[in-house]
Amino acid sequence: MNRLSSLLAGAAPYAVAACAFAAPLSAQTATDPSATLATDASATATAPGTDGAGGDIVVLGFGQSRQVQSVSAADIARLTPGSSPLKAIEKLPGVNLQASDPFGAYEWAVRISLRGFNQNQLGFTLDGVPLGDMSYGNVNGLHISRAIISENVARTDVAQGAGALGTASTSNLGGTIEFFSDKPRDVMNVTGGGTYGSDNTYRAFARVDSGDLGGGLKGYLSYGFLSTDKWKGDGVQRQHQANGKIVKDLGSLGSLTAFLNFSDRREQDYQDLSLDIIRRRGLRNDNIADNYPLALQIAKVAQNQAAVAGGTAQPWAGVGTTFPAGFGTVDDAYYDAGGLRRDYLGGVTFDANLTPELTLTTTGYYHDNKGQGSWITPYSPTPAGAANADGTPITAASPLGFRTTEYAMKRGGALTNLAYVHGANTLELGGWYETNTFTQARRFYGMTDSATPNRDTLEFQSNPYATQWDGKYTTDTIQYHVGDTIRLADDRLVLNAGWKGFYVTNRAIMLPATASPLAVGKISAKDWFQPQAGILFKLTPGAELFADYKENVRAYVSSATTGPFSTTQAGFDAIRGQLKPERSKTAEGGLRFREGPFQASAVGYYIDFSNRLLGFSNGAGIIGNPATLNNVGSVHTYGAEVAVNYRIFTPLSLFASYSYNKSKYADDVLSASGAVLVATDGKMAVDSPEHMLKGEIVVEQSGFTGRVGADYMSKRYFTYLNDQSVPGRVLVDASIGYRFEGEGALHGVSILGSVTNLTDKKYISTVGTNGFTASGDNQTLLAGTPRQVFISLKKGF
Repeated sequence: MNRLSSLLAGAAPYAVAACAFAAPLSAQTATDPSATLATDASATATAPGTDGAGGDIVVLGFGQSRQVQSVSAADIARLTPGSSPLKAIEKLPGVNLQASDPFGAYEWAVRISLRGFNQNQLGFTLDGVPLGDMSYGNVNGLHISRAIISENVARTDVAQGAGALGTASTSNLGGTIEFFSDKPRDVMNVTGGGTYGSDNTYRAFARVDSGDLGGGLKGYLSYGFLSTDKWKGDGVQRQHQANGKIVKDLGSLGSLTAFLNFSDRREQDYQDLSLDIIRRRGLRNDNIADNYPLALQIAKVAQNQAAVAGGTAQPWAGVGTTFPAGFGTVDDAYYDAGGLRRDYLGGVTFDANLTPELTLTTTGYYHDNKGQGSWITPYSPTPAGAANADGTPITAASPLGFRTTEYAMKRGGALTNLAYVHGANTLELGGWYETNTFTQARRFYGMTDSATPNRDTLEFQSNPYATQWDGKYTTDTIQYHVGDTIRLADDRLVLNAGWKGFYVTNRAIMLPATASPLAVGKISAKDWFQPQAGILFKLTPGAELFADYKENVRAYVSSATTGPFSTTQAGFDAIRGQLKPERSKTAEGGLRFREGPFQASAVGYYIDFSNRLLGFSNGAGIIGNPATLNNVGSVHTYGAEVAVNYRIFTPLSLFASYSYNKSKYADDVLSASGAVLVATDGKMAVDSPEHMLKGEIVVEQSGFTGRVGADYMSKRYFTYLNDQSVPGRVLVDASIGYRFEGEGALHGVSILGSVTNLTDKKYISTVGTNGFTASGDNQTLLAGTPRQVFISLKKGF
């Protein structure tokens, strides 16, 4: 039995970070299966910059010694424009994607997991540049929906189990998801498109390619805009994006590539739900951002109730202690909440051919982020004398307050990778260094007790009346990897082995003028030897066996809301010498087969996940109580995945996948006080569906495109004792389009109609938005999007 490591009353869910390595590989390595290095990196049949038209729906990773699949830009193009690249990979085996908007871009709701590993235990990169764990309120990166415009993604590679040694990530305990941007076109080209659809959705996209300007210099600039009303409640979600990329061909020496991406995303949130709220008020229950007087009334009633319960006088005379009709608790509906993110991400890559046998790839990158997450809450009422945004005083107290979590991130790093090919051997050595300065503050801003609100959740706030904490957190990461690949018997037998290691140092200081209760100090994690090995054996030209084994460790993160600093100083001092990073050991093996138009893969796997650190939530998320950090011991996972890709005849393709996953806790735990046993041994892991079945049919001929996809997921638990769950569901999406190829004004015009949730299924999508509890109901669920219809036009000039 394992005793909980508690971070006292206020510890947060633990995001521990892991290992990864290093650099993006050379263009040859990333696209040519014959050039696969010891990292076994991203060798697929579809290269970055190609559209995959006429190719397979999914590339099943032939030639890899690990489970890996790829989807191309053509696959993303079949989705509603503006959809996150994550939407294109949700059909792959082992991928559990949840979202409460049709684009998969609303970050508070988006959750992706692989084989039971949640999002902050995976690794994500864009052209090799680390994106951190892509979680909401990310402390070490940014979400892919902000990092790049979806039309500029050329390929996405998913490694469900053993991520490549060369992945620059501090969180890839489980698999990795690598995104590759499109290359500039060789000839000048202008592309434009627009989308309109349900809930006043407007989206525009434009891209200008320079073509070859001489001497192998070419580039592109692109812009994307999205505005949509929320599908329930009142509010909007908007995003501006701009991407620029330039490539200089250096001939035999190699190439030089630079990119700069910008995003400004502002979104009003959906209300988190519980099963109780859903039973009483339905899935369409939401914030009441269009009714400020009602929000004031609910807050006043709640505060009067609290006063009566505490034996004091009611603070709001004439309001009473009875909620308005239809409302049962103060948490049924809040006034409003929002998320703001502004990002700049840039990098330069030098691909150098030092000799015919020796290549060097080096990337430098920088990311600047400003963010704000807000909740207008009845739990932090505004005192008289607080200020408006313009500095003028608020003369009367209000039952509501504007609570923010404010972010600023400045991180930069360098990745380098040296590969040497000699005979049957390919040797590789790589390294990654990143320094990240992250500031995070919890502030409160004044709201008025009036008919109309004085602040907007879509704007960055000013003039707070209180600062609860204001911290500066730094993370320094050093990582390296060494690997070797040996190709024998005319490439029928491929062996690869190697290891990676890291040393990550986390520091926290509180900035002056705050009496913060949170911890300061220093903690580090290191493991210089994390082995990985794989084997590939070709039985016949169309059949191959593969197997691999890997070990990964996840280092800590630095923030006030997750990790070891999200507790009191006494709590941090008590646990600092006892904490151990999470660790995973993964073994998998399988078979791939192809014969003419038919391809299939099957894999089985086992994962030993030890020292798992999870957060038990404390109260409603809006209150702001960090969760209590718990060491829940080990998790044992085994499962199987099958994928089939069949081009029945040239215009008609079929893809299907099935995943079975059994993730169970292997230990009981004790509560923080040591008095209560939480009998988790043998219970299923939260948010880990046991069965997933997905299928897709695509028809393409003479400019016509049609697609229908279905996605089944079995029930998911959202308590550690498995006494609360959400049922399984089947979702169906479809699209139909036509591209005019003839002469005249319509040449190159494409029209696409798309429908998400075709059957208008009512279901619970995301679980765990406010963490998980040992048992009982919890306001941690989000409703899935009803049927949405869109039409898009696109033309290339």
